[in-house]
Amino acid sequence: MVKDIQPLNEKETRGGFGEGILEAGRKNPNVVALTADLLGSMKLNAFIKEFPDRFVQVGIAEANMMGIAAGMTLGGKIPYTTTFANFSTGRVYDQIRQSIAYSNKNVKICASHAGLTLGEDGATHQILEDIGMMKMLPGMTVIVPCDFNQTKAATIAIAEYEGPVYLRFGRPKWPNFTAEDQKFEIGKAQILHEGTDVTLFACGHLVWIAIEAGKILEEKGYSVEIINIHTIKPLDEAAIIASLKKTGCAVTAEEHNIIGGLGDSVAHVAARNVPVPIEFVGTNDTFGESGKPVELLKKYGLDADHIVAAAEKAMQRKKQ
Repeated sequence: MVKDIQPLNEKETRGGFGEGILEAGRKNPNVVALTADLLGSMKLNAFIKEFPDRFVQVGIAEANMMGIAAGMTLGGKIPYTTTFANFSTGRVYDQIRQSIAYSNKNVKICASHAGLTLGEDGATHQILEDIGMMKMLPGMTVIVPCDFNQTKAATIAIAEYEGPVYLRFGRPKWPNFTAEDQKFEIGKAQILHEGTDVTLFACGHLVWIAIEAGKILEEKGYSVEIINIHTIKPLDEAAIIASLKKTGCAVTAEEHNIIGGLGDSVAHVAARNVPVPIEFVGTNDTFGESGKPVELLKKYGLDADHIVAAAEKAMQRKKQ
């Protein structure tokens, strides 16, 4: 039953990153951290305390940080760059494309405060285009974990992965429900609940909201499949195809513009393999605004009620 999925606690996904990079640093002496004047926000204090000689404070110079990180890989280092998602992508896209992606540098671009749940800092900081920007770069791996435990596991896993990675996570405390001892598999979707009537594909903070929607749909008598697509690229096409063949319709949910994000990726797979009705929950070609995270999600249609309505619409379209 979907209702059996319950949170262990509430923790910030960025806190999972902080614990994860500390563990990755303990496992591999080549792991180094760089930040653009945001060590506290990025939860780097413990890493810096234990490995002061493996930390670079670049200052408010994000483009320079990307160039430094690219250069560090030539000496065998595994640099983790850290700043807000907007500054990790929009501000430095040229440097990422030319210095990291083009030459397949082993840089881990770690981006916090993504999406609307950045909250009160408003539209200038709430990037909603970054998944699309990063997944279009050849060779770039794009990961959007759903909670504290999964963010920690993903942060550890990317140190062992050769190639550029974009790791996206958030600011607020959020339900933490995945296993503490999980092993993160890049490119492998996580089936949270099996069902036969409709599939809910989600990533990041919207995974928990999809679970909440699944509970409502289950109470209405529907059988709901819920899949956490934590890796947007490489995408687990086999899991998507298998689920769509079973349920015959789907909803995608993401804290991102519906243009260019998870929804587009799932739709491409469906169009080529299993053309079925799909509805999309995300921001609709708009910027955000200042406000409390949960209230913003509701205003922009990224809540459980909107996912439920989208699922019912998809199921109705399936019957036509």
